[in-house]
Amino acid sequence: MVDAATLEDKELTQRVRAVPAPRPVMEREREEQLTDRQREVLNQLVGLFSNGFKELTMAEIAAKVGCSLRTLYDLAPSRDELVLTVLDRDLRRIGRAAVETLDPVLTPLDAIRTYLKSANKAVASTTPAFARDQAATPSTHRLAASHSDYLVAVTQTLLNLAVERGELASGDGRPIDTAAVAHVVAGLGAMFALPEHIEAIDSTPQQAANAMVEIILRGLAVAP
Repeated sequence: MVDAATLEDKELTQRVRAVPAPRPVMEREREEQLTDRQREVLNQLVGLFSNGFKELTMAEIAAKVGCSLRTLYDLAPSRDELVLTVLDRDLRRIGRAAVETLDPVLTPLDAIRTYLKSANKAVASTTPAFARDQAATPSTHRLAASHSDYLVAVTQTLLNLAVERGELASGDGRPIDTAAVAHVVAGLGAMFALPEHIEAIDSTPQQAANAMVEIILRGLAVAP
């Protein structure tokens, strides 16, 4: 017979995995067909684009990573599409790793902390140049927004579970608006990575986001 604790453990991961992820820029079938060299180039481009990408041509990109133009055009038909592919793959990698940190034995509140701490690695190395280029490029801005929406949805799912299990409550006894809380705590990394904020804070976007998540969750947590 399955006990209640086991069912609760399974419920946390089942709810999170039920949240639909954004559609990938590169279809899964195409991703599986990539050669080792193509994967290596895409991984190299993560570091290259982190320092800005708007001024780069396909020829300059090929020269910087040491590959042929044909290799790049086999991966994407344009510079902008290549940037989207690279950013999307990296955000998905971080997103998968964040979900994998959710040990079923974690309480929902600890799961939120663990998940967001891992997810905030997406802005760990954000530079002012990248932040400016992303903000000025509608396609990359939309891509980041789609991943942010997923982050919010997962966070709200965990918040709902925390409320159901009595871990979170508002100070005045009214119901917690988990959608509002999720948008705030899950959006902190992206907010601190904006061009107007990244140079104004004394820490990195990742560090600032992690610190604020902890402050907010402590304020909502029910005292044991």
